[in-house]
Amino acid sequence: MLLIHHPIPVVGEITAITILSEIGDIHNFNSSKQLVAYAGIDPSVHQSGSYTARNSKISKRGTPYLRKALYQATVAGISNRKTGPANMTLHKYYILKKTQGKPTKVAIIATCNKLLRIIYAMLTNGELYVQQ
Repeated sequence: MLLIHHPIPVVGEITAITILSEIGDIHNFNSSKQLVAYAGIDPSVHQSGSYTARNSKISKRGTPYLRKALYQATVAGISNRKTGPANMTLHKYYILKKTQGKPTKVAIIATCNKLLRIIYAMLTNGELYVQQ
């Protein structure tokens, strides 16, 4: 309930409930990497012998509802408003990925990954969100 009562900026009540219901018990995941894989926003690996694909897509092996909720919250967080971005932490990370030369959607998915790692830390440690 920590995510609902002390939300991350741009993660509204309905989005928080969707994320929490899709994750279920956070203790089922030993690490944030497992949660990212469950959400299906980890890169899929295509290789055969010595060949390794350069352009890999996300695996999408997890729940589409969690993926959609994370994507929508991330896009809302990085978008500019009159008062600036709604979530400065996500916005800074997105800008970092863009300056590294990542395409827009790749940078958004990387930022979704960051948001999910933040959520994992909040739920496992029982900590409140602190904007950086």
